[in-house]
Amino acid sequence: MEEKQIIKALAALAQPHRLQIFRALVVTGTQGLTPAVMAEGLGVPAATLSFHLKELLHADLISQERSGRNLIYRAQYAHMNGVLAYLTQNCCQGEACLVETTCDC
Repeated sequence: MEEKQIIKALAALAQPHRLQIFRALVVTGTQGLTPAVMAEGLGVPAATLSFHLKELLHADLISQERSGRNLIYRAQYAHMNGVLAYLTQNCCQGEACLVETTCDC
């Protein structure tokens, strides 16, 4: 993963609403969430949510899929794992890490 991608992902997550949205999608798993469910659960107005979803999509942290009339958003676990791997690369001075840094979702 390139440094530019890492910076884009971290910048996208460096905002409280976007961090909450991303964490909600991670918790939900592969089923994903619609914007209406996210707005209600997080107490974020629809227009604000739309802006933040666009930023997370641009950073490749989430995906969007149309299902009939609904949009379904999901966390991009492969990209998230790439960011975590980059951040923990060469940790512990080359020794085996005690903490697993990937998600098998």
